Amino acid sequence: MERPRHFEEIAIGEERRTYGRTITETDFVVHAGHTGDFFPHHMDAEHMKSTPFGQRIAHGTMTFAIGIGLSASEINPLSFTYGYERLRFPKPVFIGDTIHTVLTIARCEDDPKRPDFGRVIEEVRVKNQRDEVVMACDHVYLVQRKAA
Repeated sequence: MERPRHFEEIAIGEERRTYGRTITETDFVVHAGHTGDFFPHHMDAEHMKSTPFGQRIAHGTMTFAIGIGLSASEINPLSFTYGYERLRFPKPVFIGDTIHTVLTIARCEDDPKRPDFGRVIEEVRVKNQRDEVVMACDHVYLVQRKAA
């Protein structure tokens, strides 16, 4: 869904939740093929049985890609991503887990390089079906200001 919003229309504390997405073995295989990351933590079930995880864990980059992709259900054509900061994976994601993303506006500030834009910092929390945070980061994006 497209939802055009200027910088001045975005409020600190706004929260948005996405639909869920169940992680499958196909996700693991396709992501490994795309990235070349066939590390045993993701691809070797027998090896992982002897680890504290007890089973294969999702690629962090896959959790990031899917978690952020879920948020694309709402698009603001007046904004664009500047980057992501403070990326962490505090808990593992396993095959069969269902993840969803919670996005909260944390800060709105001037952009020192672009006076026609403001900078928005959105806390991103990807959670599993037990409401545990499996990925956290800050999404920094630029949003067009209203014309003076």
